[in-house]
Amino acid sequence: MNEYGPDLFKGTAVYYSKYRPQYPSSLIRFLIQKFSLNGEGRLLDLGCGTGQLGLRFSDWFEEMIGVDTESGMLEEANRLSKIHRVDNVSWMLGRAEELQNVWGSFRLTILAKAFHWMDRSSILEILYHSSDNWQLKVNEVVKRWLGNERIAGDSIYTHPKERHEDIVARSSFKNVERMILPSYSVTWTVDSILGNLYSTSYASKRLFGDQLERFEADLKSSLLEIEPTGKFTEVLSVSVITALKKEAKSQ
Repeated sequence: MNEYGPDLFKGTAVYYSKYRPQYPSSLIRFLIQKFSLNGEGRLLDLGCGTGQLGLRFSDWFEEMIGVDTESGMLEEANRLSKIHRVDNVSWMLGRAEELQNVWGSFRLTILAKAFHWMDRSSILEILYHSSDNWQLKVNEVVKRWLGNERIAGDSIYTHPKERHEDIVARSSFKNVERMILPSYSVTWTVDSILGNLYSTSYASKRLFGDQLERFEADLKSSLLEIEPTGKFTEVLSVSVITALKKEAKSQ
């Protein structure tokens, strides 16, 4: 990966915002539909430039963060956000490697024309892990209080080695299919994360005994250290396995 230096786009911001072609509305509509955007959660616009793409999503998120390494680009982005009366966006100067531990979690990350200037593999790893930092922290805290093994009733949980569809395919059913449906996002709070944990077999309230309040305090402080707003986004995938009964043979 070449290092192009800090002056790569120095002095270009005004021309960038004025003369670069706008992204089509069809792209915005596609992303809104694809990720079921509804005005909740946070957006990260990495390599945001003048905010040409990110500002188009101002009505679809509670908060937006634009990150770029060129101060002139961010100054122009800030100017444009004021012109368009976008007040739910903040701009951060720096590289992903420097900011990954301070920018929090996001419902959606966009990278537009700046992706080819980045160390793409490294950036993708940073984004992948930063998006689920809060989930890793939840698992870490639960293990701290209940141990490394996942409790399941009177035993320890073991995940099935064979896929569900393989088991169904070997049965008397036919035309077995697995379909992937569009993913969707869920916004969690600290309280709803706790409630969800208590709905599980491996972290139900009874397992914590008289340590429950201390566990809750530990989890709350750990999560708020990652994301002070107390809001966390999870993208959930959906798949369905279908199968048909074999028709009875005619006599």
